[in-house]
Amino acid sequence: MRKVVLVTGASSGVGRALCQRLLEADDGLHLCLACRNRARAEAARDALLAARPRAQVSTVQVDVSDLRSVLRAARELRRRFQRLDYVYLNAGIMPSPHLNIKALFSSLFSRRVVHVLSTAEGLLTQEDRITADGLQEVFVTNVFGHFVLVQELESLLCHGDGPSRLIWTSSRSARRANFSLEDVQHSSGREPYSSSKYALDLLSVALNRNFNQRGLFSSVACPGTMLTNLTYGILPSFLWTLMMPLIWLVRFFANAFTLTPSNGAEALVWLFHQKPESLNPLTKYLSATTGFGSNYVTTQKMDLSEDTAEKLYQSLLDLAQRVRVTILDAD
Repeated sequence: MRKVVLVTGASSGVGRALCQRLLEADDGLHLCLACRNRARAEAARDALLAARPRAQVSTVQVDVSDLRSVLRAARELRRRFQRLDYVYLNAGIMPSPHLNIKALFSSLFSRRVVHVLSTAEGLLTQEDRITADGLQEVFVTNVFGHFVLVQELESLLCHGDGPSRLIWTSSRSARRANFSLEDVQHSSGREPYSSSKYALDLLSVALNRNFNQRGLFSSVACPGTMLTNLTYGILPSFLWTLMMPLIWLVRFFANAFTLTPSNGAEALVWLFHQKPESLNPLTKYLSATTGFGSNYVTTQKMDLSEDTAEKLYQSLLDLAQRVRVTILDAD
């Protein structure tokens, strides 16, 4: 029986590179591309099948920032499949990131330069916005839309015929200081991306506590710093060109500079091959690249409290219930 793998945000960036690498590892998969844009999803599907004609590749349209879209996609997936073996929760946004030039130049002449350039800590702020569902866009796209999707697919994930996997695309920029249980959507802060990634780290831990006995296991991975549409939006293209020699130099000291989506997918692909029972639920798995371009996986103990993780999980359960009631009333 073919393993079924669902990947959100699969039409570009690390999501598309992940799909390519998974099929290189096992073209006997059924790969389902969950994407917001139907045309881009079909183009990605055609390219994957051209390279791996033996594979089965399908698409489903879902915008994880739109909860009605999430519920429709989940109904479609339940109709098509009897089980899901892997779900890569990869779709995400960093809206209109602004670079703090003063902080950048200050860091270049400090002992923290490698850490700051690897994580962008203190360098970026973003302007968030409210979605049609009345939720913060970064929170719902990076965390809550995926959480609702997992809830809706529970019957496909907890099927009793072997373990299923949730693998979240997190970030080294996830910071405890940028997250608060009193403001899980980060509506009052200026670091919504970091807050959302810390929230999904917490959520992964809580999902393991609540679902491991039912055969569902969750892991988080960071693809590192890649040059994608997301990062190119931070600076004008000519500045990236000017900075490339420095980036290549720093990569000899900071393995987080994976630079390409294919390199960034390293930890995500590595997790595909691991037995979930052997993985530490409190560990984040990081894609890394040497100065000479060799990929490998390293680990990081997550800076979080399991009690906070459970409280977040319960808070999201309550929010999901309220949102469902609102949607049903509106429909």
